[in-house]
Amino acid sequence: MLVGNAARIIAASSVVAMEKMIPAAPSDLPRRSTPLGPPSLLTHLWLPSLALWVLSYWLMARAGDQWLADALYRVQGGQWRWQDAWLTEQLLHRGGRIASVIAGLGVIIAAVRAWRGGARAWRWPLTTLATSIVLSTALVSRLKAWTQVDCPWDLLRYGGDRPLRGLFEASHASEGAACFPAGHASAGYAWVGLYFFARATYPSRRWAGLAIGLSAGMLFGFCQQLRGAHFLSHDLWTLALCWGVALLLFRRMPGAASPEATA
Repeated sequence: MLVGNAARIIAASSVVAMEKMIPAAPSDLPRRSTPLGPPSLLTHLWLPSLALWVLSYWLMARAGDQWLADALYRVQGGQWRWQDAWLTEQLLHRGGRIASVIAGLGVIIAAVRAWRGGARAWRWPLTTLATSIVLSTALVSRLKAWTQVDCPWDLLRYGGDRPLRGLFEASHASEGAACFPAGHASAGYAWVGLYFFARATYPSRRWAGLAIGLSAGMLFGFCQQLRGAHFLSHDLWTLALCWGVALLLFRRMPGAASPEATA
């Protein structure tokens, strides 16, 4: 009951935030804000990719992951004290996942209503946003099962029974390991698609959209790091995948090449 209520509160907050991004009268969109063209590859792909590889090198090759996890583990007294805590496990983990699903269903419903009604300006942006959310979370889930990477709490270093193995080592973790990329963080980072959604509809609010996605992803990601469920690099790659999916879809969105077509 508490988790359900918490999920509804989080979902309601997400809906309110999204409503603030969307003008009250979609039909007035072209006169109020001119949609931007397709996202440039330099600023939206190549520069973020460079940052991804630099950070990944420090986290995964130079043991930055372990350095940060060691600090969290030490602060909790040499254990994952927050692993089963109500705030992290019930509210932010379970409740956060439910809230993200509810908010995603809201986007899908809004897209259906746009196609059935007269809100032509919102049809493709809402449809693309909904597709981005579904595809990015599904992709992360599939990769988790394929990579078979252990969680920190499974490792000998943190009280578990398994040795630390690299992502590309021939022998991966034991059966059931599925911690790379970070699944729960994708419930938040999938919403970075709001940035591209706003670029295509109401550009002045694109940074608010980006802030929503980044804030939700970082909150869910840090929650899982406190629990010993993920290293920071797991969250970083989840963000990269969610961003890449959204970028690809919004660049290919009908009318993206000519903003006037969204009118």
